[in-house]
Amino acid sequence: MTTRPARPAHERGLTPTDHVRRATVVAAEVFCVVGTLVGLGVFGTRVEESSGGALAATATLIAPATPAFSIWTPIYLGLLAYAVWQALPANAVRARVRSTGWLAAASMVLNAGWLLVTQQGWIWVSVVVIVALAVTLGVLLRRLTEAPAASPIETVVVDGTFGAYLGWVAVATCANITAALVDSGVDLSAWLNQVAAVLVLAVAGGVGVLFARRLGGRWAVAGAMAWGLAWIAVGRIADTPRSLVTGIAAVVAALVVLGAAARRHTPAGSRDTRDTRDRSAARLQPEG
Repeated sequence: MTTRPARPAHERGLTPTDHVRRATVVAAEVFCVVGTLVGLGVFGTRVEESSGGALAATATLIAPATPAFSIWTPIYLGLLAYAVWQALPANAVRARVRSTGWLAAASMVLNAGWLLVTQQGWIWVSVVVIVALAVTLGVLLRRLTEAPAASPIETVVVDGTFGAYLGWVAVATCANITAALVDSGVDLSAWLNQVAAVLVLAVAGGVGVLFARRLGGRWAVAGAMAWGLAWIAVGRIADTPRSLVTGIAAVVAALVVLGAAARRHTPAGSRDTRDTRDRSAARLQPEG
């Protein structure tokens, strides 16, 4: 009588939920790709031309210049790599993947949903969707902070991808809300519009500081936020609508975000990060 060879340990640990989650992430990635093709104008109208041009690079004071959107290329490649990486049996059983996989899938669906909503010109619905996306990514990154990556590949594919994703979406959320307000006819005056833009950028800088404190000073998050803020500065200094005040405020906000991340990598900041991670790990330990 012959016996079947034993399956690897990681395959024996796979549960039905793991199988469903892996397939869901892959399906969500396919949906995200389709939504991206729509947003690029392959199947529909380009984002900057949709919603009556409300989301164009020259529509508001908080709109990043067009080159800023090239950040989507590494993010989308990272999401594709993640979809493959998380489907590998050895990775699917890891606690880190189990706690974030559903959130990753949700982020992909929301991303595609945002692109499809803007095609319909539903600017305020797009605000709801992008806020939900930002919250989803924030929770995902917070869970990733509870335990370190197990390998350099995981650091790049998981932490790097979703860190850059969150950082960019945080800036995009500010731009999206501003676009919706302007599209709705909100116009304070030339001077007050600039004051409002500076306040929005101050909020963005504050969010970056919060991310640094809560997420351990992740460079992917800070770098993506600084990238978006810097391109807002370029847009306001070199393109219309011009506003030197807004451009300077965007540069300051970018520096604040990077400085907050750097602070977390000093000896004192590193201790704070370890303390936060230890508290998170303690909460995950079973009682008794």
